Amino acid sequence: MPEAVPAQLLAVEGLGKRYPVQGKRGALLHAVDGVSLHIAPGESLGLVGESGCGKSTLVRLLARLIDPTEGRIVFDGEDLARVPASRFARNPQRSAIQMVFQDPTDSLNPRFTARNTIAEPCRLLAGMDDAAAQARVDEVAAQVGLPSALLSRFPHQLSGGQKARVGIARALATRPRLLILDEPTAALDVSVQAVVLQLLDRLRRELSLATLFVSHDLNVVRLLTDRVAVMYLGRIIETGPSRTVFAAPAHPYTQALVSAIPGHGPRIRLDGEVQSPIDPPPQVCRFASRCPAVQDRCRREAPSLHAGTHQAACHFASWPRETIIKAAA
Repeated sequence: MPEAVPAQLLAVEGLGKRYPVQGKRGALLHAVDGVSLHIAPGESLGLVGESGCGKSTLVRLLARLIDPTEGRIVFDGEDLARVPASRFARNPQRSAIQMVFQDPTDSLNPRFTARNTIAEPCRLLAGMDDAAAQARVDEVAAQVGLPSALLSRFPHQLSGGQKARVGIARALATRPRLLILDEPTAALDVSVQAVVLQLLDRLRRELSLATLFVSHDLNVVRLLTDRVAVMYLGRIIETGPSRTVFAAPAHPYTQALVSAIPGHGPRIRLDGEVQSPIDPPPQVCRFASRCPAVQDRCRREAPSLHAGTHQAACHFASWPRETIIKAAA
């Protein structure tokens, strides 16, 4: 019998977001281009890539803060891409997808106490009355380790770590099934980051949450996620189990990223210019201008993700890593 395919909580198919370029008639910036990925219930997917590759735009699309140009966002069997972002707040799935933002200070209303901040989505999204909302605030505050004495304080009266816990509690208040973590510790002191990351990992396991973890810290992604997707210039160029991808990266770009982690072999340096995301030629590999192992075929035919558990969008993904290192030397 064929192997059963696990049910997917989130299935993204051919997702794209393009923006018109001011001053260039008809030109389009391809921020997200043909992205397909999936997340199973309770699974943690890491999303990595350098700044400007489209991670933030992809996250905003999945959270339904902006509308896609094309593609599908199927969550629990419903295509959310058909629901305009302006009306998504009234969709029943709104409370099931929540987000922890990068900067806890900027994402908190300075006029709301911590209690009011956490209670707001309970009332607006989960339809709780005041008594139920307050009870939920106390419950979720205890889950994230936020003392009840701090719930009456305003953001400016809280430390960075305390504000991060308020943001996490707010996201958990509606009992979501998918939690999007957009570099949740990037704005925190190093001494606080480890504590918050341990908290997020514990909550994910205890609550059986599916998470999309966006981060520049590859070591954190390697340790805290089940699978990882690598993004470059609006596209997913490699995906697979985190242990496999970090132990044996197949795409030259992923190999360069992993080589930057201390203890992961000689550093692969990338020369050349990043290709413009404005109307990129569809027949050219987007990494060709920087790839140390580029071949003529890469400039004639854009690679696609190969089928399988570990996929890489590279014509020469089977090349040994030593070959790429030698070419980059």
